[in-house]
Amino acid sequence: MSAFKAYDIRGVFGIDFNEADTYRMGRVIPSLFKIDKILIGRDCRVSSPLIHKNLIAGLTDAGATVYDAGLCTTPLVYWGTAEYDFPLSIMITASHNPANYNGLKVSRSGAIPVGYDTGLKDLEDLIKKDLPALSAIKGQVIDFDQTKPYLKFQQQYLSDLKGLKLSIDCSNGMAGLYIRDLLGNDPVYLNETPDGSFPAHEPNPLEMENVHQLAEAVKANQSDLGVIFDGDADRVMFTDEKGNFIRPDLMIALLGHYYLEEKGLKGAVLQDIRTSKGVSNYLTNLGAEMHMWRVGRAYAALKLRDINGIFGGELAGHYYFRDFNFSDSAIMACLIILKLIKRFKDEGLTVSQVISRIDTFANSGEINYKIEKKTEAMNALRDHFNATETPTAFHDFDGFRIEYQNWWFNVRPSNTEPYLRLIAEADSKELLEKKLAEAEIVLNRYK
Repeated sequence: MSAFKAYDIRGVFGIDFNEADTYRMGRVIPSLFKIDKILIGRDCRVSSPLIHKNLIAGLTDAGATVYDAGLCTTPLVYWGTAEYDFPLSIMITASHNPANYNGLKVSRSGAIPVGYDTGLKDLEDLIKKDLPALSAIKGQVIDFDQTKPYLKFQQQYLSDLKGLKLSIDCSNGMAGLYIRDLLGNDPVYLNETPDGSFPAHEPNPLEMENVHQLAEAVKANQSDLGVIFDGDADRVMFTDEKGNFIRPDLMIALLGHYYLEEKGLKGAVLQDIRTSKGVSNYLTNLGAEMHMWRVGRAYAALKLRDINGIFGGELAGHYYFRDFNFSDSAIMACLIILKLIKRFKDEGLTVSQVISRIDTFANSGEINYKIEKKTEAMNALRDHFNATETPTAFHDFDGFRIEYQNWWFNVRPSNTEPYLRLIAEADSKELLEKKLAEAEIVLNRYK
């Protein structure tokens, strides 16, 4: 099935998968994962109630007890999985994708992600076969709304934000369930009410047209910071006081002030393979031991756990925390960052001034190429640049990240979309433009 991806199950509902598929998943999940109880949550997408109904029907027909968290954020399900020692959980969501998409994010005990290589492929294979016999005893469904204890957990990261002016865009997604309860009525809220048709804009803050409304609100309200969540509130991104979008990897560096400076922790910090050298340089100066790894929660959460990292982040706006069971929480990241922004404001610094200390290289951002022969194109790009320069570092665990004396690039195939993704960074804008022009010539041969 085309809905089974590297990180989760996701696609256009009714085309890539349907209600019958989700029922079949429910029927085989208990035997596949050897579980008799499971935590389930869902987002506000129009198709989520139908998926929810059929998935639960399959699970209970297989004899499993379903603990139903109802409408919630994806991080609440991660937190609940570990907090209440569930052997498995499923969040029904398509995260940042358009309204006609939906999917399932699966986690094991301890909120450990289940990816294609760690269970989803087996699930995909099993639902194509004859279903196991119905359970002699039908499973129960237990209401399990954990909003109050989850908010109590998040409240430990609240701080005095008096005087900090905020504009917050919930993208009509799940952050709107909780954010006012945590931050009160002082911020300007946009698209706060969950609405799975996403009437204002798609719930993907990485697409600049989706940030335009927030940027205008920041300027109109003279806000110190703009905040925007994705659909299921596992990702958060920001604009500065001028409404300029802040590349999410830069905020990994900012988190270092909380964990490494204020809390005085020492140890590993994780970045993905696309992260700016400005971030690693900044965090190293704060005492971090930097580690680089693959893109995506299925890899990042496991890697952070493996290295017992303090925190980590990705260019896509995911931020992972050891004190959040090595999982990602957009609201937790937001609360910590707001504390830091208030501190810097009290010191007389604007957000743009703070970010300029981190963003010290010319960076292309991620550029997408629709290319069929991805491996051949990647190899050609590697060979082209290595023919004239000697690399100072080479990483090949997620495409290639090849570093040279004054610049680097990463080229990688998307795990969720039909694209080859390129990002490059250089000491100067002129050098960056020169290298991007060369890359364009090479990659155009494979379009």
